[in-house]
Amino acid sequence: MGSSVATLQVCVGDSVVCIKIAGRATFHVSFDFKTLVLRLRQKGYTRFILDLTDCQLMDSTFLGVMAGLGATFHAGRNGDPPATLELLNPNQRILDMLENLGIGHFFRLIDKNAPTPTTPAAETELERAPSESVAAADKRVLSRTCLEAHKFLMEINPANVPKFKDVTRFLEEDLKKLGEP
Repeated sequence: MGSSVATLQVCVGDSVVCIKIAGRATFHVSFDFKTLVLRLRQKGYTRFILDLTDCQLMDSTFLGVMAGLGATFHAGRNGDPPATLELLNPNQRILDMLENLGIGHFFRLIDKNAPTPTTPAAETELERAPSESVAAADKRVLSRTCLEAHKFLMEINPANVPKFKDVTRFLEEDLKKLGEP
C-alpha cells in the first residue's frame, strides 16, 4: 500500500456531503479537511458522510480534528442545527483508535450493507477537494492544527493526557520558536 498521504474527494448533494478519504489521513491533510468541512457547514450542510473504504489509518491529529468537528456539530452553535459526521466503512484499526481515544461517540457508523437513499454518490461524481496551499507552506498552520487537535483529545478524555502531553509541549515550544505567543 505504501505510505501515501491521504487524498480528499468531495461530492456535495442537496442535503448531504460525502467526503472520500483515501490513503493515510495524517496531520498533513488535517487542516485542508477541517477547512473543507467548516466551509460546507457554513453553507448550511448538516450531514457529512466520510467514506473511509480506502483509508488505511488516521493519526492522532486527524482523529483529534475529526472529534473536534464532531463535538461542535453535536452541540450545534450560534443557533445552528446540530450536524452529523457519519463514518462509512471504517476499518478495524480506525474503530480501535476511536475507542481507545474515547471519541467514538462523536460519530455515527453507517452499516455498509444497509441500503439508504442517501448513500454516497458514485466515485464518478466525486471531485478532488481543494487544498489550502497555505497549509503546505506554513509550518505554523500545521503545528497549530496539531496542537489544537491534541489538546482537544486530552480535554475530552483524561486518559489521553499521558499519551499526548509530551506532543503538546513540543508543539507549544515549536510554535514559540516560529514566533507565536
